[in-house]
Amino acid sequence: MKKKPSGSSAPGRRAGKSVKHTPDAQIDFSDIPEATDAELKRMRRVGRPASGMAKQLIAIRLSPVLLSQLRKMAARQGKPYQSLIHELLEKAAAKAA
Repeated sequence: MKKKPSGSSAPGRRAGKSVKHTPDAQIDFSDIPEATDAELKRMRRVGRPASGMAKQLIAIRLSPVLLSQLRKMAARQGKPYQSLIHELLEKAAAKAA
């Protein structure tokens, strides 16, 4: 089964360019009921809360073999592989300091 290209990938961006834009004025919203005041009051923001300790997104190139090893290590420890990489780098930086 072929994977659907991500919108953030190069193929995904190319696929997104071929889609015809529909202006909001042409969208039929008639089957969507208006939200009541009570519903609006109950609504909450979705997503991660601001913690003040946000991590910075970076790009890093790793060999496929190393990445596979790190993913297996993380799976054995029951944690996401990116968290494991963060911990390993943190320990190495503290040791080098």
